[in-house]
Amino acid sequence: MAAVLSQAASAQGIYSCVDGAGRKVTADRPIAECMDRTQRELSRSGLLKREVGPSLTAQERAVQDEKDKLAAEVRAREAEEKRRDRALLLRYPSRPVHDKERAEALGQIDEVIKAASKRTSELAEQRKAIDIDLEFYKSDPAKAPGSLKRRVEENESSVAVQKRFIADQDAEKKRVNMRFEEELVKLKQLWAMGVAVPAKAPPLPVSTKN
Repeated sequence: MAAVLSQAASAQGIYSCVDGAGRKVTADRPIAECMDRTQRELSRSGLLKREVGPSLTAQERAVQDEKDKLAAEVRAREAEEKRRDRALLLRYPSRPVHDKERAEALGQIDEVIKAASKRTSELAEQRKAIDIDLEFYKSDPAKAPGSLKRRVEENESSVAVQKRFIADQDAEKKRVNMRFEEELVKLKQLWAMGVAVPAKAPPLPVSTKN
């Protein structure tokens, strides 16, 4: 038992501080007179083990917790931004690579618009044929058969759909261009800083059986 107590005493630190009256106080446990100030915990050999901050009130602790939370959020945002920067550089190590992908993305949209425009032209030709049939009922359109009226409605509805689709694709082109422009601003900064492109992981060795 004496040996155990001796080991516990040697493991326990010595606390030291200067109290409000300017006196240096030491003890083998946290010092009550210095709860409002920093205390130094020393080893038995006199080496500094750590510094213990002042005890906080509930309100002070809430304020400190909020500061810690905000600091953690800032660190998380910075880490996420660095992660995005690395991913961006890995995807676009140079300006030509970025320009090529922008051109390909816009080219795909242009092909879709081209197909929709072709369909719109076909619908216009269909409408011409419908209008020829309507000539027979020009004096009294109400006498046109229901099938002919449905053809008119379907044609007009299809034309409206294609126009909306083309407008949506034009808007998509603007969004794509805006995204690439925003990326380019960031990439120019990274390229100018000479940030190294993250190395890709080497392929795993292929095991062979004899």
